Amino acid sequence: MARKHHKPEEIVAKLRQVEVLLAQGKSAVEAVRTIGVTEQTWRN
Repeated sequence: MARKHHKPEEIVAKLRQVEVLLAQGKSAVEAVRTIGVTEQTWRN
């Protein structure tokens, strides 16, 4: 499968979305899955 290259603006938006989800009380795993990233990718 080809890898998608994200623009910096897209990355920042996803990181902000994770911050909001964490502030709402979701676990890190749930927040990361919500934005469509695997836990392994998030930890690297």
